[in-house]
Amino acid sequence: MKVTLSDEAMRFMSLFDEVAEVSPKDCLVDEDRLVLLVPAGEMGKAIGPAGKTVKRFEERVGRTVELVEDADTAEAFVASALAPAAIRHVTVSEQDDRVAYVEVEEADRGVAIGSGGANIETARELAQRHYDIDDIQLT
Repeated sequence: MKVTLSDEAMRFMSLFDEVAEVSPKDCLVDEDRLVLLVPAGEMGKAIGPAGKTVKRFEERVGRTVELVEDADTAEAFVASALAPAAIRHVTVSEQDDRVAYVEVEEADRGVAIGSGGANIETARELAQRHYDIDDIQLT
């Protein structure tokens, strides 16, 4: 699936590559935060020792930055997008609509949902863009 990026998103991705030496695959831009999709296996490098790399990037852009690690399967991607919530299992329904049903630890439901639903909405948007998943439902 092809993702169309705004000029602003491409500028943030380029700057992140310059700061972290990691080339993001996608960028969601909100007023006060950025969500960057980093390649699988690159999360540690993107964060940097003690979070220094991502903190330096946040200071440069003046926004909160969240990182999501890419994955090889839709199920693994959804679990990654909802991190740090403890996910037990993800099943993707192949019915009329593609829905990811996520079994999450009860204590981590709030983490998966996020303040005002921000985390699950971000996961939904990224899953739609990269895996054609129409919705994510917590079970």
